[in-house]
Amino acid sequence: MQRLGPDVLVLEEAVVDGAYDQAADLLGDGYHIVHQRVGLVGDGRHHGASVASRWPIRRVYEVDLHLTPRTCDYSCGTVIAEVLAPEPLGRLLMASHGPSWPWSEVERELQALAVVRRIEELVADDPVHVVVGGDFNAEPMASSMRFWTGRQSLDGTSTAYRDCWESVHGDDPGWTFDPANPLTHHDEPDLNRGRRIDYLLVRCRDHGPTLRIADCRLAPTSPWPASWPATTTA
Repeated sequence: MQRLGPDVLVLEEAVVDGAYDQAADLLGDGYHIVHQRVGLVGDGRHHGASVASRWPIRRVYEVDLHLTPRTCDYSCGTVIAEVLAPEPLGRLLMASHGPSWPWSEVERELQALAVVRRIEELVADDPVHVVVGGDFNAEPMASSMRFWTGRQSLDGTSTAYRDCWESVHGDDPGWTFDPANPLTHHDEPDLNRGRRIDYLLVRCRDHGPTLRIADCRLAPTSPWPASWPATTTA
């Protein structure tokens, strides 16, 4: 992560407690880091969404994604950071989206709707660039992802975000949950076929995304001693 030197990151399930901040440990000095505070469950340590930025963060908004009883046992949530990037970017909203993980798409639909509606409130009177990233726990053909990418509406609402990976690589599957990763055997012992569940999305206006998508890559692509991060960069 330090070698890549990103300007802004969205992170999921970073461990944070009173004595340790995993995101700060991985990134080193020079970052402003904000962590999810609403809707955390579990062992008392943070395992939710985070945003890290080399540029100042002026405001932070959260969307609690515990929208049905089936979401009560997981720290699902979205952190939206207003980042003061230098020109020509200027202010931008950077959202770290961490919806439900089980095979229950109705929750992810409701969660996508809640986040999109909150973002639209924030940009209604002051348009800025919006980038949403994270572990969406859904494949590209899932209804929640079809909603995010403007391919279908939900509950009378439509939106359009450009999928950075698809913009650069087309139909290449771009697995971020790779069968070579031992974690897939834990989560899917009988369905270990690989899938893409991590995304970076850029909000569109009438004529496409407001930012030019120059590149998009998976990084890293080999195991690290204790984990195998599934990270998309653009």
